[in-house]
Amino acid sequence: MTEREVEKENKIVTVPNAMSAFRILLIPAIVWAYCWRRSAGLTMALLVLSGATDIADGYIARRFHMVSNLGKILDPVADKLTQGVILLCLLTRFPAMAGPLAVLIVKEGIMTVSGLVVIRKTGEIHGAVWHGKVTTWLLYGTAILHVIWPDIPKAASLVLIFVCTGFILLSLVLYSVRNWRLLRAAKTEREPGLPEQAASGQARQL
Repeated sequence: MTEREVEKENKIVTVPNAMSAFRILLIPAIVWAYCWRRSAGLTMALLVLSGATDIADGYIARRFHMVSNLGKILDPVADKLTQGVILLCLLTRFPAMAGPLAVLIVKEGIMTVSGLVVIRKTGEIHGAVWHGKVTTWLLYGTAILHVIWPDIPKAASLVLIFVCTGFILLSLVLYSVRNWRLLRAAKTEREPGLPEQAASGQARQL
């Protein structure tokens, strides 16, 4: 990696990072719109704005080579905070939202710990992959539908919640497998001579 590439990865002030920070600043407005203002239209507009900003910052980062280490952390943090808060808001009217909210909290707790271990062992920060993005959009879609349709039939609500919860669990499993493979690969790179040493030791014993 060239010095210029390293400098880009370590850059803090970028357009995508500013957009991720903006999404975090939108969270109190979403809570206010749903819980205090009780405005479905305003809440939906804020969620759509948050989602659109999420798409835009990812596109800009890739298209204009603005991917940074901070962005790899800030972007998912903005996503997870927004998801957790909107599920918490919806819980005030839809008790079944406790399911995906609890699973999301457990998932993010596990992924935070394992992600920090991966960063420590490999020195690299890995971004989101397809199943994480699918889970994010399922959560946004389910949340918006419940916001604009407060009288949604219970059966339809439960199906959506069940699907979201299933994808959260699937994403947890797939991310855990990825992190385990990264750690295993890092361990192999640090100990390249062990197999040969073990083999020579066995040969000496024979």
